[in-house]
Amino acid sequence: MKKNIIILLAFFIVGLTACEDELNQVPISAISSDGFFTSEKGFEQAINGVYKSLSSYPERQFHLSDVRSDNIYGVGSMGVRAHEPVNNFALTLATNEYMKEAWNTNFTGIMRANTVLDNISEDLVPDATKRNQFEGEAKFLRALFYFDLLKYFGPVPVIDHLVTPTEALEIGRNPVSEVYDLIISDLQDAASLLPTSYTGDNIGRATSYTAKGILARVYLTRSGPVLHTDGPCLETNDYTQALSLLNEVIGGPFDMLDDYAATFDLLNENNSDIVFDIQYQKGGLGVGCAYPGELAGSAYWRSVGYPYAIGLETKDVSFDLINSYDTINDARFAFNVQMGYVDESNGQYVEDPVTIKFSRPDPATWGADRFDFGINFPILRFTDVLLMKAECILQGAPGSQADVDKIINDVRARVGIEPLSNATLDDLLEERRKEFLGEGLRWHDLVRTGKVLDVMNAWIPVEDVADQMRKSINADHIIYPIPQEQMDVKEGLYSQNKGYE
Repeated sequence: MKKNIIILLAFFIVGLTACEDELNQVPISAISSDGFFTSEKGFEQAINGVYKSLSSYPERQFHLSDVRSDNIYGVGSMGVRAHEPVNNFALTLATNEYMKEAWNTNFTGIMRANTVLDNISEDLVPDATKRNQFEGEAKFLRALFYFDLLKYFGPVPVIDHLVTPTEALEIGRNPVSEVYDLIISDLQDAASLLPTSYTGDNIGRATSYTAKGILARVYLTRSGPVLHTDGPCLETNDYTQALSLLNEVIGGPFDMLDDYAATFDLLNENNSDIVFDIQYQKGGLGVGCAYPGELAGSAYWRSVGYPYAIGLETKDVSFDLINSYDTINDARFAFNVQMGYVDESNGQYVEDPVTIKFSRPDPATWGADRFDFGINFPILRFTDVLLMKAECILQGAPGSQADVDKIINDVRARVGIEPLSNATLDDLLEERRKEFLGEGLRWHDLVRTGKVLDVMNAWIPVEDVADQMRKSINADHIIYPIPQEQMDVKEGLYSQNKGYE
């Protein structure tokens, strides 16, 4: 799939609230009349264009989830960078570049998916298997983009068909419950339409297992306690439904690898622990990954002899997280974290603990520049599926304490640490924190379990040695503000999320 899936199509660039130059491009509704959607090949290229909207997903999850959480202490010394107000819980985030990117990129992906869904038909794609696959992929990806938007912004406009920029100006934000309705419907359809696996270059596309696993995560999130009236949790108690879906994935062709590091090996991609990941290809083709550069920062990359400029500041792994590891026995610690390095610019040792899970000092993973790393990024791993099953049971779904303990201890045994007994939800969250560092899950885990305010308000006063962060957070900080440029498009169309300036 690396050869096929990440193909950027020029006419899929237009966003819902595009700038004037973008609005002067060919209208989206005119694509079919231009002859693009006349063959199966055209639809395949269009679907690849939808996948392309996932390109910046890793950086977004890191900055808006890991950096926001107790995993990363993102206070730097190189002047205020865009990630610092996110880390510090600033109230002025409406103008932050990460808000803009999260909104625009996800809605661009939704528009691309809608373009496929509005044009596909039996006449244009007579092969029912292929037609189902294209429809299933488009619905899966649309649901994934909407789930991302919902977790970060709460209510957002629900747009399930192509609209003109003028029509978009009349569409307000839908309640979270209605956004969930579309997400769940799309994922249910995708699960029934998609195949269970692919071969050859198509390996890596979304499967029915992928749709079921993400739907289980959706149910888990929707079931969480309501801390914010417009947040992603609705206390729907969907834990049994989530468990059923997770068991279906567990019955599929997946397994944890014996070696934690092998899960992230460039030469072992699409292994049995991967249910769905973003496919990247190095080689100067514009389809590589920029995330490793963002993850570790410039000084680290200089220390390992990386030949290209990075120009990014280190975001330190928090000492609270470091201290939670068994640093001697837990194989994840040495693989995920490097406690310091020698800055080649001055020969000085830098005591910056950096996340190196995807930032390996291995030239085999390096491409033509810092935007061209080849390593894939997992959106859903089998290990996550297992731990979500344990979470469902701890939240009241059918199962026993023995089932929970076995799952957690299998994960611990794989990395060489002692078993637990009578594991609690807090134990589970700590295991997830160490397992998924750098994979963008921590903030979402804390929100959906209702632990976010207690955990963060205990962590901030201890970790914030530079005295830069808000002293305590409240429910308003669970979601982010609507980007200011969206607020400015049409006065009164949206109201800003509570607590933001």
